[in-house]
Amino acid sequence: MNETAGQENASSASNAKIIYILYLVSIIFGLTSIVGLIMAYIYKSDAPEWVQTHYRFQIRTFWIGLLYGFIGVVLSFFVIGYLVLLFVLIWLIVRCVKGLKALDQKQPVADPASWMF
Repeated sequence: MNETAGQENASSASNAKIIYILYLVSIIFGLTSIVGLIMAYIYKSDAPEWVQTHYRFQIRTFWIGLLYGFIGVVLSFFVIGYLVLLFVLIWLIVRCVKGLKALDQKQPVADPASWMF
């Protein structure tokens, strides 16, 4: 019984890792983040509690990043938007690296409801 639980943990953790990678790849190929979002919604309910925090973090990363990106595009008409878009890029990278680090250490995300890092 513990063996199947261990396999489920490993499978959930590897799915979460794939989603983080899809988000990072979306910096170049934007649509991969949508695939990651769908995967996070699908796998969230069946995952162990500590992996569920990663899925919540990933879902929030997508939606908050979309909001920040929209604000950056709108403000790019006033030049400051380019700084906002640069911030969104750095923000996305930091969140994904932070999540990958916690995932590799088999720890939950400290604050999955955070708007920042």
